[in-house]
Amino acid sequence: MWGLAPAGTRGPRRGLSLEQIVDAAIELADEEGFAALSMNKVAERLGFTAMSLYRYVDSKSTLVEIALDRVLGTPPETPPGTPWRAVLHEWAWAEYRLIAKHAGWLSVRMTAPPLGPNNMAWLEAGLSALGQTRVPEPIKMQLVVNLTLFVIGRARLVTEIDPANPESEGDWDILERVIDPERFPAVTAAMRAQAFEQEDGSWEDLFFERSLGLLLDGYERLIESYD
Repeated sequence: MWGLAPAGTRGPRRGLSLEQIVDAAIELADEEGFAALSMNKVAERLGFTAMSLYRYVDSKSTLVEIALDRVLGTPPETPPGTPWRAVLHEWAWAEYRLIAKHAGWLSVRMTAPPLGPNNMAWLEAGLSALGQTRVPEPIKMQLVVNLTLFVIGRARLVTEIDPANPESEGDWDILERVIDPERFPAVTAAMRAQAFEQEDGSWEDLFFERSLGLLLDGYERLIESYD
């Protein structure tokens, strides 16, 4: 990922490269889901044997790590002097759209923080946006990590719940008839106010933009406390 591998004189077979392997893995996961990803299937897609792939990448887990970094791409560029909130707002939406474009990768189990160059570029952009504030460095890191976890969580929710599917709406009518108002007064009040109803045409606004605004409101209060 970092371009540190030494160039050998007895290179791998011509016609194949690490970039091709990673691109094929991404295409496969996008089309068939992450569960379908295997070294054999990637090799078949490229017209090579699985053994040929191991000359470039030592394992499927390494391939997944590289592909995840490639999928994320690079963060959006913002003009110097752009207020931190505008930068993080654009940063969050850009990450959200990239994840939504490659939703199958949400099922990858994360066992360690991603440390690839693209991930570092996103981290750099987020931390740089907060560089204009007086927030301590450890807090800046927490704010950026918390923001990306928010984005991932919302992307997962929208991916798993399809507003066009009637089953995604839930059986609120049944619940309203059986729930005990004395035991669940707050939930009852919310149901009577139709708080669980999905707003037509505002799925992303309701489950991302509005929540993102609330999150950044909290960041703003915290940042102001250091001024």
